[in-house]
Amino acid sequence: MPYYAKSEDWLHHSSLLLDARPETTIVTTRYHIKPARRRTKAEKEAAKAADAPAPVAEAAPEKPPRGHLVLKTYDPVSGVTLKYKTSKAAEVGRLVQMLGGLGRRMAALPPAEEAVVTEGGAEAMTGVEASGSGTQTPVPAAAAAGAPGNAGGGGKGKKKKGKR
Repeated sequence: MPYYAKSEDWLHHSSLLLDARPETTIVTTRYHIKPARRRTKAEKEAAKAADAPAPVAEAAPEKPPRGHLVLKTYDPVSGVTLKYKTSKAAEVGRLVQMLGGLGRRMAALPPAEEAVVTEGGAEAMTGVEASGSGTQTPVPAAAAAGAPGNAGGGGKGKKKKGKR
């Protein structure tokens, strides 16, 4: 099965497959990282034989090992396999966070709802699961009530210098 080019395509098709068959569909992840390259015995002996260190220009700089994440959604009943592979660190973190939503669909639970802003400006969670760390940041009563002194951008700031 070929890999999807975009993570958004994989995520969309995976969510559709999970909505259609939540009991049988499985989402799996696999992360692979190659170990750093070790010097061979011949290279070590050559380095010992040469009294002077090798010139820096001739030696190729060693690159750090690079890993990749493979996401796979599989339904054994229909035989559908959806795959996505990435080695971008920022994308790996984002995709791992999105797996929570897919896990809810695998468990046949409703998707977590977003926060709804109430009349007083405070947020109330309408879903079962809250996004974030689960702790709420305290808000002063005057700020929550919308006091006029606390509204706005917070002061004058520095003067801008003109062109010379």
